[in-house]
Amino acid sequence: MRVLQLGPYPPPHGGVQTNLVAIRQYLRRRGIPCAVINLTRFRQPDGDDVYYPANALQLMWLLLRLRYDVLHLHIGGDLTPRLLALGLVCTLVPGAKSVLTFHSGGYPSSPQGKSARPATLRGFVFRRFDRLIGVNAEIVALFHRFGVSPDRTRFIYPHAFSSAPASGPDPRPEALRLFFDSHAPVLLTVGLLEPEYDLPLQIEVLGPVRETYPNAGLAIVGAGSLEAKLSACIRAKPYAEHVLLCGDVPHAGTLRAIEECGVFLRTTLYDGDSISVREALHLGAIVIASENGMRPKGVRLIPPANPEALREAIFEALAFPALARKPAPQIDETNLQAILDIYESL
Repeated sequence: MRVLQLGPYPPPHGGVQTNLVAIRQYLRRRGIPCAVINLTRFRQPDGDDVYYPANALQLMWLLLRLRYDVLHLHIGGDLTPRLLALGLVCTLVPGAKSVLTFHSGGYPSSPQGKSARPATLRGFVFRRFDRLIGVNAEIVALFHRFGVSPDRTRFIYPHAFSSAPASGPDPRPEALRLFFDSHAPVLLTVGLLEPEYDLPLQIEVLGPVRETYPNAGLAIVGAGSLEAKLSACIRAKPYAEHVLLCGDVPHAGTLRAIEECGVFLRTTLYDGDSISVREALHLGAIVIASENGMRPKGVRLIPPANPEALREAIFEALAFPALARKPAPQIDETNLQAILDIYESL
């Protein structure tokens, strides 16, 4: 069996990328060839069966040239017409079974998701896939509203592929390492600089936190469309030097930062099953996250867009860190085996 995955491939490292890499490594450890076609604007030279097409024509050529038995498309974020068209093409490639994992946890409750009907182009495309995987129950229910037969859908959690940072040189960028050296505690968040992550809330709450913990700082790992606005928001604060916009950080550096942070924050207006939250739990971090109905056990939950609740949760976590920290769960690869079972069944 040969598998081809299409989706975002690191760098940069995000939740969908983590899941895709985990599947690939799991297959290759079992001697199953697995190639990847990167679908983002971040490109590297082709190598190690990872391909970076520069345009749609190159992508189509790869789909026709590469030989595989299972094609697995990963979609996160919005279901754009471009991605929908790619999904249709994937189901039309002769000789290959098609699998789709839809990672967008907020989509079912969006206006587009609420309009799901069988008699739509989205429903037509979804029904052409041999198997569809949802990373939460709401996405699986969305597939059914599009008219997909339940026997062709699966609910499989994304995989938080994280091992403790190895010993050796510190993998964090120098600016991030120096920030940790000069601040304690460090509040850390990892994600995109986009509106749904409500990062101004974290910046605002750092003020009252520093009144009690004057050496506290906030480090924000990630990139996105709000970088300029967030920079301006930070500069307007009297404690601006204690907020660090890190940009994209290599995964090993991110894991080291998570391991050493005082509190890991995930404030969202809507969110799916966050890989970074599961990584933080695995590394034993204190995790505070907005309630979204699908957080794993061990997370301190707060209502979305609630500065008072966030401030109170941070103070409680910092006052009793030994009680707030949770033992790291054992690494569980049953979700990866479930994906391999789908491939083999096809």
